[in-house]
Amino acid sequence: MGEGTPRERIPYAEYLVREIDSPIKHEWYDGRTYAMAGGTLAHSRLAARMTAELLRLADACGCAVFNADGRVRVPATGRAAYPDVSVVCGEVAHDDEDPDAIVNPTVIVEVLSDTTERDDRGEKFHHYRRMESLLHYVRVSQHEARIEVFTRGDDPRWSLAVAEKGEHVSLDALRGTLSVDDVYRGVALSQRA
Repeated sequence: MGEGTPRERIPYAEYLVREIDSPIKHEWYDGRTYAMAGGTLAHSRLAARMTAELLRLADACGCAVFNADGRVRVPATGRAAYPDVSVVCGEVAHDDEDPDAIVNPTVIVEVLSDTTERDDRGEKFHHYRRMESLLHYVRVSQHEARIEVFTRGDDPRWSLAVAEKGEHVSLDALRGTLSVDDVYRGVALSQRA
């Protein structure tokens, strides 16, 4: 998560009111808000490239793509987050407390950054896995040409596929593949901090 405000807990309804007027986005979990850090140019470009590639796939199968302004809420845990890209196949379902929050994403994409990578790989994925609608969790590196896709199996297990330069990775829910070369075309990769 981004930088938190650990000394203050607020109810979700108050978070929503504050979020409307806030110049920066915040994630929310268990009464605490976490400011979303600004990203690098590589992060921004990769999120845009992923959005374009997912739009291509989603349009062909009738799914909807949302950018980082699309808030996702995990009904089982209450966590609210702003993934870099999310895709919903079928009708969008909204949170009972938050009509602007999606609760049924099929695909979630996080471009890994130095400040959020640990959370994206750990706690956040723990929450995301609790959404029955989620079939693919995609992590995109901004330091090297590598895309990791976790896919939910028929049982509750998740499998991992990793694709690097010159390779493709499948997104079965969207009936297509992502080309690593297409996603990283024109992206100047970041150096690790």
